[in-house]
Amino acid sequence: MAAPPQYLKPTPAWEEHEKPSMPGSASMPWHPPHIRFAYACVALLVGITGGLGNALVSANLPAIQGTLGLTPAEAAWLPAAYIMVNVTSNLMVFKFRQQFGLRLFAEIGLSLYAFVTLLHLLVGGFEMAILVRAVSGLAGATTSTLAMLYMLQAAPKKYTGKMLVLGVGIAQIATPLAWLMSPALLDMGQWHNLYLFEAGLALCSLAAVVVLKLPPGIHIKVIEPLDFVTFALIAPAVAMIVAVLAQGFTRWWFDTPWLAYLLIAAVLLMTIALFIEHHRANPLIQTRWLMMGPTIRFMIGAFLIRFLTSEQTYGAVGLLRTLGMGPDQMQPLFAVILAGTICGMVASSVTFSPKTVIPQILFSILLFGVAAWLDYGRTSLDRPHDFFVSQFLVALGAGMFMGPMIMIGIMQALKFGADHVVTFVVMLAMTQSLGGFTGAAALSTYQLHREHVHSTQVNAQLNPADPVVAQRLRLQQQIYQGVNTDPALRAAQGVAQLALISRREANVLAFNDVFALSGVIAILFLGWSLFISVRLARRQKREAAALLNQAPAGAPAR
Repeated sequence: MAAPPQYLKPTPAWEEHEKPSMPGSASMPWHPPHIRFAYACVALLVGITGGLGNALVSANLPAIQGTLGLTPAEAAWLPAAYIMVNVTSNLMVFKFRQQFGLRLFAEIGLSLYAFVTLLHLLVGGFEMAILVRAVSGLAGATTSTLAMLYMLQAAPKKYTGKMLVLGVGIAQIATPLAWLMSPALLDMGQWHNLYLFEAGLALCSLAAVVVLKLPPGIHIKVIEPLDFVTFALIAPAVAMIVAVLAQGFTRWWFDTPWLAYLLIAAVLLMTIALFIEHHRANPLIQTRWLMMGPTIRFMIGAFLIRFLTSEQTYGAVGLLRTLGMGPDQMQPLFAVILAGTICGMVASSVTFSPKTVIPQILFSILLFGVAAWLDYGRTSLDRPHDFFVSQFLVALGAGMFMGPMIMIGIMQALKFGADHVVTFVVMLAMTQSLGGFTGAAALSTYQLHREHVHSTQVNAQLNPADPVVAQRLRLQQQIYQGVNTDPALRAAQGVAQLALISRREANVLAFNDVFALSGVIAILFLGWSLFISVRLARRQKREAAALLNQAPAGAPAR
């Protein structure tokens, strides 16, 4: 039997509706409307702060890479550093907030984030850029939870579910905002403006958290020495997995032996950590719950649904970048994506209830499949406005699924006790972060493979003796007629130009294969989800019927 909790502070005399749901959460006192509105504004600010810095770097990675003189492999470390620290920080955030309160952790993380970002403006360099991304991952681990807790204060307790959906969805609007804001920030200067804006957001969030404090909660002693041992094992293991996913495509999976050594070390460290946790009296990671069927199905589902969102972040954006589109040209597209994300969040919040959780997730998967079908068949003539409908659907689904999925996971964890929530938080962070990273790595690898296949097929048809090909070569040569008088050199330049065009077309065909693959995965995932939902509904119906049949035997007739 678990020992009673050791309270670190006197518990206030809350009324029943004011009590926090669990240690580490804030209480729910009554607030006047203007204070509730202020809590909602702070939730929006800190939620955007946690993800916007990394989104700005991802959106402008080619420009930052060129300015800092980085190779593609070095540039890949920037978003990877954020994910490494963000995922592993969640191991300790939940217990830290239970014992010391989340606001203290947020103040430490945001202060450090702002300081290192400002320091990067003075020092610069690749190493400092990596450090900034790592510290932003630490800050992001707290701001996502902080945004949710502040949003819960923006409405009475009976609207907890609806506010939870909005709170966890705020971080999703960071990516489209980054693409919308990037051209203006870069027009006013170089990469320095991106980091200056990051530092300003961190300082504003820090000021907001200090001025408008969360209501007090319950603080209990939960941190144990073995927690740090587990953290010291799992943190490098996760970092190694992220490093493999980040560097695998750039350095190529089978040409870099040290990637295999990283995977071996990650598996070894993770196995030792889980072995320790399995035999602890008060484990940080509930290994027995992780091995249960519903938990495994939840992990697979959460991973796949984040994988499918890569159809937008890698598929559509990658194709447009291949066609020469930059942040300026893609601003209208990301305005549509921002609108879709907000619509998805609002629709999910308004319709949120225990009965609509599963239908919302199924509808999101359906939207991903429809979007992939709409994107299949793209050509090199397509431009950002041609993606408005499909990417609005992807954004709508992405904005809709997050809240219901978190609610399902939390309810499953709370069935076994509040100590299982930390396991759920870590599991959710890993499935979402690694799902998105794996999606980009897998789809980029598949796209490159298909590009080679299509290039071979296209080039095999480029026979100079073919009249159509010969005519195209003459047209390509005429482009250089005004600047080059050497016929032989013009012929070579025409052939080179035609080769570039053929490679571009091969890339477009390969991206169509990526859209087709995403659509097939969405259809299979939807079918599997429907099967699980129907089977669960039938089981519940049989159990309810069995209870009804047993009731007359022990109850007096009416």
